[in-house]
Formats: sequence, C-alpha cells, structure tokens
Amino acid sequence: MRRAAFAVAAGAMAVSLAACGSAKESGSGSKSSGSAKKGDAIKIGLLLPENQTARYEKFDRPLIEKKVKELTNGKGQIVYANAKQDASTQNQQVDTMITNKVNVLIVDAVDTAAIKSSVQKAKDAGIPVVAYDRLAEGPISAYTSFDNETVGKTQGEALLKALGSKAKSGKIVMMNGSITDPNAAQFKKGAHEVLDGKVNIGKQYDTKDWKPENANSNMDAAISALGKKNIVGVYSANDGMAGGIITALKAAGISVPVTGQDAELAGVQRIVAGEQYMSVYKPYAPEADAAAEMAVALAQGKSLDSIAKDKVDSPTTKQVPTVILPVTALTKDNIKDTVIKDGVYTVADICTSQYKSACDKLGLK
Repeated sequence: MRRAAFAVAAGAMAVSLAACGSAKESGSGSKSSGSAKKGDAIKIGLLLPENQTARYEKFDRPLIEKKVKELTNGKGQIVYANAKQDASTQNQQVDTMITNKVNVLIVDAVDTAAIKSSVQKAKDAGIPVVAYDRLAEGPISAYTSFDNETVGKTQGEALLKALGSKAKSGKIVMMNGSITDPNAAQFKKGAHEVLDGKVNIGKQYDTKDWKPENANSNMDAAISALGKKNIVGVYSANDGMAGGIITALKAAGISVPVTGQDAELAGVQRIVAGEQYMSVYKPYAPEADAAAEMAVALAQGKSLDSIAKDKVDSPTTKQVPTVILPVTALTKDNIKDTVIKDGVYTVADICTSQYKSACDKLGLK
C-alpha cells in the first residue's frame, strides 16, 4: 500500500468503520448469540498469544482496553490472559473465560487449528468470539487483521528494490513464520508472488514459534550450506526474527538487506543504523479499535453491519464479518512520516545514545 492510501484508510478507520451486510452462512451470524441485549456493564475476555513480540503488551492490549472503556462509558471490563506461545494454555484460558461468564471473547490464536474446539465451546456457552489478527478456526463471529498477502508483497518488493541489479547475483534466504499461524502462509504467498523468478532462493525455513533464536539457528545453517559470499539478501517475515538473523549475519561478517514486519522499536532502530533494510508498519490502533467495536457490539447483541465491511472464509466458517486494514513499507526514508507522526514512538525513544549519530544523519532530532 502506498502511504497516501494508508493514511486515508487508517484515518477513516479511526473515525468510523464502513458498513456492510450481515453474515448469512457463518453459523454464528452478525449478532451475539445471547438473546437479550446488554448495557455497558459487559465483560470481555482478551486472549493474546505471546509476549516475546513487543506489540502485544505495549500496544494491542492497552489499545483494546482503552477503546472498550470509551465504548462502554467506562463500565466495560477486560479480563486478560496471555498464552505465552502455548496452544494448550490458551485452550485452558478459554475454559476459564467461559467459567467466568464473559460476554464475548477476543482471541489472537497461538495455533488457529488447535483453538477450534475451544471456539466451539464458547459458542455453545453463548459467547461469541472475535478472531484478532489471526483467522481462528471454529464458529467465530467476527475477524479483524491486515491484508496479509499485501504484507508479503510489500516485503518482497522492498527486498527487490534493495537488491537492484544484484537480485540474481547470488542467493537469498527466506525466513518465514510459524506453520501454526495462517498469517505466515499468507505472508509467504505474497512474498513468493513478487520474488519468484526474480531472485534465486537458496534456503527457505518455516520458523518454529516465530522465535528469534530459531531464526538465528536457521540463518547459521543457511550460511553454512550456501557460503557467506553467496548470500545477497534475506526475507524475514517479522522484526523479531530479523534481529536473530542479523546477529547471525554479523557473526559471519555478512551485510545484506533484511526485511521485517511490525515496526518494533528494535527493528526501527536497526533500520536507522542500516542493519535492517525495512519493516512493515501495521498501525495497531485501527486494528485494536475494530476488535473492540465488534466485541462490544456482539456483547450488547447488536449487529455488525455498521462496522465490518468485508467477509472472509476460514477453513471452517463461511462469510465471517471482517475488517481488513492496509499496511505500508517502513524504511529509513519515512520513519518521521509514519511511526513518529502517528505517535507510536518519539524521536527520543528511537534515538538513544547508541543511535544518535545515525539519527542525526537522517534528520531525526
């Protein structure tokens, strides 16, 4: 997505989410399965997948909590739990939320297939489920995320731009995300659509649990297999893995373009320093706002028609009311116009003493 398109879409999302029709085939409908409408004193369960990626605790959780409070005149309650990358733990957390009689669940699934039976349990208990960021299986009532194939395409296009005439002079390594995350498959698909035939892919990995240390080990293996002189670039599906990859590259004396995603502070700082070429900026506030709006509406027995403008099919559920958000490529050239302008980070956050000289060169003062 171009920055102008992103700015318009994100701005519009912050004000009001566009209308669409209700889900006819989802089995869950576009209203809460509870028959009686509720007031503002609702209880929303929020289940996030892990705490290694900075975004969940720093942005997603507080933004969702803030929006729920705004929408319920301060009366809505968030009951929170983090699965710390354990699918079994998350399933147990759903059971606890059902026991606690939450009115609705927002779930970012550790494993989108493993959560299926728990989503069914929630539905059977009259609790609608909003799938957040990842398309959970089971009878979900709503879903919000970014255009994930566009994320992969954006990463691929940026890598090609960085490689220029050297695109086929050696081999690239593709460090994809976890196979338990359907978003990872979509990122990979989008990247391949751009990269296939234009680069030589030497090694490709599906990185267990998205962990930086696993990406680091995979990168070490790729360097050993391909030879450090033959690697010209690395596709990394997110910033956390990019950190592990760059550590391995530095140890081998290799400096090549590396992609990322999430605009994590450490990733932005690596971009400033010239260690990471780009990230994908996905504004968290519109996604959090969409999830909160849908959850509150479902908890109160209201229609989603004025909120969700899209529909998607999961492997188990058809025509799920959905809010899809755009993304933008983040490089050293637009840090000021994206994460700083939007208030995600301040110059002081980014430009610590270690990065002050690099920031000065970019005009970040």
